[in-house]
Order: sequence, then C-alpha cells, then structure tokens
Amino acid sequence: MPGPHVKKTAFITGGTGFVGSHLVEELLRRDTHEVRCLVRSDPKWLADLDVEYVRGDLSDVEVLWTALDGVDEVYHVAGRTRAPTEDAFYEANVQAALNLMGAVQHAAPDLDRVLVTSSLAAVGRCEEGVATEGVPLQPVSMYGRSKAQMETALRDRPEMTPESYAEALPLTVVRPPAVYGPRDRDILDFFQAVKRHVCPIVGSGSARILSLVHVRDLAAGMVEACRHPDTVGETYFLGSERPHTWNEVKRAATAALDTWAVTVPVPGPLVGLVGAASDTWGTLTGTHPPFNRDKARELRHACTACAINKAQQDFGYRPSIGLDEGVAGTIRWYQSHGWL
Repeated sequence: MPGPHVKKTAFITGGTGFVGSHLVEELLRRDTHEVRCLVRSDPKWLADLDVEYVRGDLSDVEVLWTALDGVDEVYHVAGRTRAPTEDAFYEANVQAALNLMGAVQHAAPDLDRVLVTSSLAAVGRCEEGVATEGVPLQPVSMYGRSKAQMETALRDRPEMTPESYAEALPLTVVRPPAVYGPRDRDILDFFQAVKRHVCPIVGSGSARILSLVHVRDLAAGMVEACRHPDTVGETYFLGSERPHTWNEVKRAATAALDTWAVTVPVPGPLVGLVGAASDTWGTLTGTHPPFNRDKARELRHACTACAINKAQQDFGYRPSIGLDEGVAGTIRWYQSHGWL
C-alpha cells in the first residue's frame, strides 16, 4: 500500500495582512502544503487557522534561518504601502526582501520556488496607457520607487558575489494592480463616500481606466505562478480580466449598496492638495492615512491599468471574480463586520 501523502512546506511573510491572509487560506484550501508564517505579534486573521507561527521579523537573520529550515516554497508578501520617508520604504520593501533572499540562500538553497510580490506602482508613468511586463520602470511615488528598487536589487549582482538572487534562486515576481476584497481598508474610503452619495473620480469617469484584482483571484494566481515550471525568472501582472472605467466601479458600488451617487470630478491639482493636507494630518496625529501625497502622485501621474496576457499564456491565469460580484461580496463583508 502507498504511504501517506507527505505535504510540502510553504513559508509566507506578511501572512497576517490583507493579501497574505487570503494567500494562507488559498494554500490551506488546496491541502497540498503545510503553512508556516512569520509573525511579529497578533496573528489577526490567521488565529483560527492551522498555521505554524514563527515569531520575529525580516530584520532578524537568525530567526529567518530557523523559519526557512525545510521549506519548499517561499511567498514574500510583507511590505509597507504607506511610510513617511524614502528611507522607511527602503527598509521595509527593499532591505527586507534582500534579507530574506540572503537567508533563503543560506538555509534553503535547494527549495522549489521563491515568489516575490511587487506592484504595478513600480511601473509609474507609462505612455502605452496599459502596462505590459516589458515597459520601463518610471515610478512616480516613494512606494513605487521602493518596489522598483526591490526588483532591480534582486536582479543586480551584489559586490563580491558571482550571481544575483534572481540568478541563484528559482525566483518569480508578481505585480498586482489595485487589490480589493474582504479585510481591505484602502478602498473602504471610496465605498464610504459612495454610501454618502458622493463618488469622487480623478479626471473623466469614462476615460480613465484601472485594473482591479479581487484578493482571492490574486491569491490563486500567486499559487499558480509559484508552482508552474515555466515561470522561473519571470515577472507577471496579476490583474482583472480587463481594465475598468471608474464609471463601471461606481455602478457596481451603487448597485451593491442599493443607492445613488453623484460623480464628483476631482482636478489633478486638488488631488495633490488633499494628499498634502492628509500628510499634515498624519504628522499631527502620528498616523499614516491611506490617502496622502504619495498616493496622490500615483493617481495623477502613474499608470493604473495592466495587461495579463503573459500570465494567461504562461501558466493559465484566469481571474474568475467579476467586478459586480467582487464589489458586492466585499461590501457585504464590510457591512457584516460593521465597517460600512
């Protein structure tokens, strides 16, 4: 008789966060891997799941060596989307990734795959309007620059080493666009405004397009990208089936909320002023508001749409949650948890 199936082990950074917690659930749902997560304190959304916790953070190399012992796959999801300075973004999004890659080389050099999460924000300005993986990186925000720097650092050869991390490890990079779904707080402000019958849109609601991805589609795409043999050394956008206009997003939100909303076009300069005011409020209160100067620069100047053709062709990426279904489900979750 064949012996019992031995599961492999997946290690996840950022598993307690919005995207990471859904990735953990996707891995557990497939029942193919044991899941180990690096956590600093409260496991939050993972509290009731069958997950092994390793206490520590990405600055502690010895903790990482222990956490990586015996792992088969690494999913690097941890990072900061809001920070007060370039240095803070660098530490969280570049140096942390380099620390992890160095630890992987030391503790798990023969693992199956490393998947690193970047962002569409790394692209920044894009003359094509809809970004593909081959466009140059011209980020306009501190966050976008940190993600672009991370990608570059993984592919550059450090001093006194024969290989870059991208050459030494079976590495795959994914770049999500805007991500939404249960547990996300960044898009919550938009839905709260629509509930109050106001739909703020930068520029024309019918002309400006954006790619959105539901977090469950993203999690499934990350697992598939990590496990397909043809994705080693590649970078992929994991977005919606097609870009959407802001008018489409508004219609989905008003339908789900069973309400109406007036579209309020927001001129670019006013977006910048609101971002600056939000930064000032954050400084006074010691907080990092979800909308700030950095996000204002992205809304005004960065590409917000991406093509998923390469992911479709290489490993069969197929987002299955449409905009109406995804927005409705997200709003129901917000309502059931008292967020909206």
